[in-house]
Amino acid sequence: MSCLQTIQDYGLRSIGIGERLLPRDDFTLCEQFTLIGSGMIWNVYFGVMALVTGFFFATALAVGKGSRHVWIRKPAEWFIFVFRGSPLFIQFFFAYFLFLSLKGVSPAFDPFTAAWLGALIVLFLNTAAYSGEIFYGALRSIPKGDIEAADAYGMSGWPRFRRIVWPTMLRLAWPAYSNEAIFLFHATTLVFFSGFPAWQQRGDALYYASYFADKTFNPFVPYPILAGYFILFTMLIVTVFGLINRRLNRHLPQEVRQRIRLRPNLIR
Repeated sequence: MSCLQTIQDYGLRSIGIGERLLPRDDFTLCEQFTLIGSGMIWNVYFGVMALVTGFFFATALAVGKGSRHVWIRKPAEWFIFVFRGSPLFIQFFFAYFLFLSLKGVSPAFDPFTAAWLGALIVLFLNTAAYSGEIFYGALRSIPKGDIEAADAYGMSGWPRFRRIVWPTMLRLAWPAYSNEAIFLFHATTLVFFSGFPAWQQRGDALYYASYFADKTFNPFVPYPILAGYFILFTMLIVTVFGLINRRLNRHLPQEVRQRIRLRPNLIR
């Protein structure tokens, strides 16, 4: 079988398109690159969807934590504390059994026990908590002069938040938020180890890498391939977030602009 035929057969297997049966023996490098790359579709899906939806929730959490009203501030504080204080893997574990219990109450909760939705919800809540704390720190760091200038122009409420507070908060938080985006993408590999089952054996990249490692008894081929894919996507994230960071800081002098630097977290 040629490499082109392998790509046609297995390139989209993780989403249910192509061959259903995995290769059993005589594994080639093309098969490993193709299937692990196919699994990356799910990692990208989890990372992008959780990041996009979590971004808006994180903004709400930051504003809520900075609110003067205790009935708004305390729920935001406790939400951030719980999801930042507990390991992500444990969150997957408890969420799966919660959704499994709800499934017994109503069949409407059946999709929540699948990885594509249940694991996504956990990643969404987790990144919202971490990002909310980042945004809250940036919110408290906004120069008072900016707020006073907005007040002097007669801006208040939503117009002031939309035109002054929110852009400044993003500009200050963006370098740290970029590292959160990278770590979230890496954390998608935990979905394979969580209780959420891979649908019809169509798992993520780590699922296929583990499959080849188990079959060949040689982890030094599939796992470096997996790492290579993650490095490439990390470079893409750094590039995209760097362009956004340049846009956010376009009004500042070149020498005072913050640059995106990769600072991976060793412990989540």
